[in-house]
Amino acid sequence: MRMPRRGLVIQARTRWLLVGLALLFSLVLLMYLLECAPQTDGNGSLPGVVGETMGKEYYQALLQEQEEHYQNRATSLKRQIAQLKQELQEMSDKLKSLQEKKSPKVNGMNYQGTKEQTSNDLLEFLHSQIDKAEVSVGAKLPSEYGVIPFESFTSMKVFQLEMGLTRHPEEKPVRKDKRDELVEVIEAGLEVINNPDEEDGQDEDDGVGDRQLYSENDFVEGYYRTERDKGTQYELFYKKMDGMEYRHVTLFRPFGPLMKVKSETVDISRSIINVIVPLAGRTEAFAQFMQNFRDVCIHQDKRVHLTVVYFGQDGLSEVKSILESVARETDFHNYTLVSLNEEFNRGQGLDMGARAWEKGEVLMFFCDVDVYFTAEFLNSCRLNAEPGKKVFYPVVFSLYNPAIVYANQDIPPPVEQQLVHKKDSGFWRDFGFGMTCQYRTDFLTVGGFDLEVKGWGGEDVHLYRKYLHGELMVVRTPVPGLFHLWHEKHCADELTPEQYRMCIQSKAMNEASHSHLGMLVFREEIEAHLRKQAYRTNSEAAG
Repeated sequence: MRMPRRGLVIQARTRWLLVGLALLFSLVLLMYLLECAPQTDGNGSLPGVVGETMGKEYYQALLQEQEEHYQNRATSLKRQIAQLKQELQEMSDKLKSLQEKKSPKVNGMNYQGTKEQTSNDLLEFLHSQIDKAEVSVGAKLPSEYGVIPFESFTSMKVFQLEMGLTRHPEEKPVRKDKRDELVEVIEAGLEVINNPDEEDGQDEDDGVGDRQLYSENDFVEGYYRTERDKGTQYELFYKKMDGMEYRHVTLFRPFGPLMKVKSETVDISRSIINVIVPLAGRTEAFAQFMQNFRDVCIHQDKRVHLTVVYFGQDGLSEVKSILESVARETDFHNYTLVSLNEEFNRGQGLDMGARAWEKGEVLMFFCDVDVYFTAEFLNSCRLNAEPGKKVFYPVVFSLYNPAIVYANQDIPPPVEQQLVHKKDSGFWRDFGFGMTCQYRTDFLTVGGFDLEVKGWGGEDVHLYRKYLHGELMVVRTPVPGLFHLWHEKHCADELTPEQYRMCIQSKAMNEASHSHLGMLVFREEIEAHLRKQAYRTNSEAAG
C-alpha cells in the first residue's frame, strides 16, 4: 500500500512545481510588459509611483479577466462533455435493453441474432416514418397554415419561400452541405432509374443495352420539403431531350439514409390542359395574355384548351374579336367563350368554366388574365396533379410595380425582360391560392367553389381548405415559370371588412420591395440631404 502513496506524493510535487514555474513565467512577463509600456500623455502630471501603480493594476486586472474568461469557458466545455457522455450512456442502455428484449438467446447469448434483429428493427422504424409522412396519401389539415410547402430546385438553382431580409427568391445553394445534399439526391434518383428492381415494374430480362440510361443532364426539376418529426421528401423528374416521357422518382430521407418510395414512368404526351380564365373588362390585359398564350400554348405546347368566362357586355365584342383574330392567324380553334350577363364573381366564373367542359375527365388550370406562364410550367402542372390522388397549388412569383422597380430608366423594359426572380423585382405570393392545377372530377367531388363569396378574394382559400380537409395530397411549391404581372388594384367600397383588409394587404405587398418602399417613405429626408450636400459643395467651391 506504500507504493501508491509515494507515487501520489511525487505526482503532487510535480504538479506544484509546474504551477510554480507557470506563475514565475507570468511574473516575468508582467514585469517585461510594465517596463516596455509606453508613457501616456494623459498622465504627464502624475509622475513616478502613481503612474507605475496604475500600469500594474491595469495589467493585473487584464490578466485576471483573461483567466476568468478561460476558466468559464473550460467549465462550460466540461459541462457539455458531461451532458454528452450522459446522453450517450442513456442511448447505449436503451439499445442494450431493446436488444435483450427482442433478440432470442441461445446458450445465454446470440450476437448474430441480436445484430439481425437490430437491423430489422431499424428498417421497420424507417418504413414507419415513411408511412407517417405525407408521401403517398394526403393528410387532413385544420387550415391553410398547416401545409408544409415544397421548395423547388433545378441542378443549378433553388427557388425558396422563406427569405427574410437576406435570402433571395432564387439563388444558388451557398452552403456546401445543401449543394452536396441536392447532388446526392439527383444521383440517387438516377441510380433508381438506371438500376430498377422488381417493384418498379420493369422486366429483369431487359438488359442494360435495351434500357435507356439517364444522366445528370436529364434532370428537369425537383421539389423537397422536411417534416420536422419524420424526414425529408424529394420529388424528382427526369426527361430525355427528345422524348415526352418523364421519369418520376420519390425519395424519402427519414433522418437517416435515403430510401426509395417509388419509381414510375409518367407519360404526359396526351395530357390536355383546360386553361380557365374568368374576365370582366380589362381587354388590354386580355390582349397581352393572349400574346403569351399564343407563344406558349399554341406554338410550343399544342395540348391546351382555353375557356374564357366573360361577365357583362362591356368589352365582350373586343374579347370575341381578339379570340377570332388569334384563331385566324394560328388556325387554333380549341377555345370556348362563356358569356354571363352578371356582376363579376371569380369563383362562379371558374365553376362555370369547369362545368362547360363536356368531354369527360380533364386537367384544369385556373388562371387569371394578369398571369404569365411558360411551357415548362404547363409540364409541371401535368406532373404534379393526379386524379383522385393530388392537386397542385403552385406559388406564383408576383412582380412589383415596374414604375418603381425601374425608376432609374426612362421607360420600363418589355414584360419578357421583367421576368426575373430578384428581391427588388418581386416576391413569392405565398398568401395566394388562386392559381391551381386539378382534375375536373376532383373539383366536382369536393363541391367546387363557394358561390356565396362575392367580389374579390376568399373563394380560392375556401376551395384550398376543402382539399386540406380531405384525403388528397396538396402539392404546394414555388415554380419558376409562373408570374403575376403588376397591375393597379382598386379595393371597392362594397367589399366586406375582411375582403377589404385582404385587398389592401395585397395592394401593399404588390407595390414594391421593402427597400424601395423605404426609399419612398424617406424621399423628403433624402432630398433634403442631397440639397444640403449640394449647397455645401457649392459654398466650398465659391470660397
